[in-house]
Amino acid sequence: MADPSSYRPAPGTVPVSAGVYRFRDPDGRVIYVGKAKNLRQRLANYFQDLSVLHERTRRMVTTAASVEWTVVRTEVEALTLEYTWIKEFDPRFNVKFRDDKSYPYLALTMGEKYPRVHVTRKPRLKGDRYFGPYTHVWAIRETLDLMLRVFPVRSCSAGVFRRAERSGRPCLLGFIGKCSAPCTGEITAEEHRRLAEQFADFMAGNTGTYLRRIEARMREAAAAQDYETAASLRDDLQALQKVTEKNSVVLSDATDADLIGLAQDELEASVQVFHVRGGRIRGQRGWTAEILDTSGPSDLIERALTVLYAEGAPAPAEVLVPVLPPDPEQARELLGSRTDLRVPRRGEKKELLETVTDNAKEALRLHRLRRVGDLTARSKALEDLGEALELAEPPLRIECFDISHSQGTNVVGSMVVFEDGLPKKSEYRRYSVTGEAARDDTASMHDVLTRRLKHHLDPPEKTAEEARRFAYPPSLILVDGGPPQVAAAQRVLDELGITDIALAGIAKRLEEIWLPGEEHPVILPRTSEALFLVQRLRDEAHRFAITYHRSKRGRAMQSSALDEVPGLGPARKKALLDAFTTVAKVREAELEDLQAVPGIGPALAEQILTALRSDAPGPAVNMTTGEILDA
Repeated sequence: MADPSSYRPAPGTVPVSAGVYRFRDPDGRVIYVGKAKNLRQRLANYFQDLSVLHERTRRMVTTAASVEWTVVRTEVEALTLEYTWIKEFDPRFNVKFRDDKSYPYLALTMGEKYPRVHVTRKPRLKGDRYFGPYTHVWAIRETLDLMLRVFPVRSCSAGVFRRAERSGRPCLLGFIGKCSAPCTGEITAEEHRRLAEQFADFMAGNTGTYLRRIEARMREAAAAQDYETAASLRDDLQALQKVTEKNSVVLSDATDADLIGLAQDELEASVQVFHVRGGRIRGQRGWTAEILDTSGPSDLIERALTVLYAEGAPAPAEVLVPVLPPDPEQARELLGSRTDLRVPRRGEKKELLETVTDNAKEALRLHRLRRVGDLTARSKALEDLGEALELAEPPLRIECFDISHSQGTNVVGSMVVFEDGLPKKSEYRRYSVTGEAARDDTASMHDVLTRRLKHHLDPPEKTAEEARRFAYPPSLILVDGGPPQVAAAQRVLDELGITDIALAGIAKRLEEIWLPGEEHPVILPRTSEALFLVQRLRDEAHRFAITYHRSKRGRAMQSSALDEVPGLGPARKKALLDAFTTVAKVREAELEDLQAVPGIGPALAEQILTALRSDAPGPAVNMTTGEILDA
């Protein structure tokens, strides 16, 4: 581990202008690339006391052995140079966007003398026009086949084109009318370029002009009794309409926009992009990324914008994002003066952005599932975790505990169980914490673990199903929290004399695993599958606790509305809510329905309805005449 002070540059040597900096390891490899408005100020942040740095930053500066920088004229240049270097050097501590799949594009090679249209997955070339990305190759090939009927642009390779030139005979597409055959002089280079420009114009969303033009020509041909031409134009019109109908209208103002959705957790992020042209979704693409630095949502949006537009790809009229990047003006300069970068606040654009965000969440979920479904990865995760915690063997059964409450009220605990790296939901447990045990998190954790482990040591009379569920104790207990929660859990093990169960705590940042009595946490490597397993355990325990807490809090609010009913104690309130769920449904019930609830007699049922219905808002009354007024 290097001491950052050993390679810290003298403050006076670092310029105060915008630039890009690189940290290198002892072998000279670039491990981190960053940009800054003020290089001196930004680099000074890395050379603070190590104890105040974020754990990921601390690991980076202690891995590095040197730092260097390059001055640029503007912040936009810094942004694009940072992106170029990240692609070139692939630094281990930078966020790395990876396409969650390889997307096909429809490309038009406008840089050639005779522009060619073709399907490609390769990187964009300067000067060419690209449409998409499309989700499936078959969809783009079907679109191309329909388009070539109306805009017969060259689609053959360079070799096929040259052979046709030499022989003077066009290829099959030329014979069937799906190529204008510039190779044999059937159309001039200028006319073919105009045809390609019309193709690009239609694909870019300007569909109405061409549909109206073909329809007018069709009607003229029909009026002139040129029915063969009219029929051909009718088929052309239907082909273009079919291309247009492939994408439903999502924005009624027929705008051009890119919508960027984001979902992330502490370790990974998913970005999804919808390309909307002429109000229709023309393409979709997405990335997943490991979060290896301190990037938040706004930083990830900035990186997504850079990936999309830094290489010269034209930005549409609007780019809609869930949060603005750290420097919106710099990002707008990257996009171009004609592009509006903003966060939609209401209406159909906000709703569509929420749909894109839902796609990002689903992509992140599927990415996690692919890792979970990998038996090799699960086995490696358990082995890595066992080695990190110095266990004798991998922890095949792990139980994770979490506490949830609202400002100390409605305190609940959760226990989730993972066996062989997979959740076993049939053995999840939830605990209601009351009395002195609910005073703080450590007391609540002590109470929950005591109840769980007493059940293990001295089980009550069990059914066969219960006996099967708790056939053996956990190899490892994880608690959500740092040293205080771990100390509370260790007290339970000591009080019960349990020595054969390992214990650890998960700190909020997840990279830190706290062991009982240890001064420093265990840091799991970023590349370790164990880190992913620990994250899933903590998230699942938290989700399960929150779900129970919300249901208990809602039930408590319903129960409080029945407090004023005379003669209605806790047991009868519970029976009422079990039968009717909400106070509103109790209020609407008939006397006979209430009397059907155990413990509710005729007199008490009448008292309940009188009390609840007197609290309900009634009609407005004229206090002078007693007349009921209309609402």
